[in-house]
Amino acid sequence: MSVLPLLHDGAALAAASAALYAASIAIVVAVSVLSASPDHRRDARETLKILLRRRR
Repeated sequence: MSVLPLLHDGAALAAASAALYAASIAIVVAVSVLSASPDHRRDARETLKILLRRRR
């Protein structure tokens, strides 16, 4: 049994996950910039803090 198809599927899953993560961050950024409500902007900024937390 070859490992190559498994590596290919894993790489595709990793790429899809990264694209989904980037899209979710872009949506939250758009909400934080374009929202008319100060509460929505504040909530979006708090969500960005969680999503972009640095890991040490």
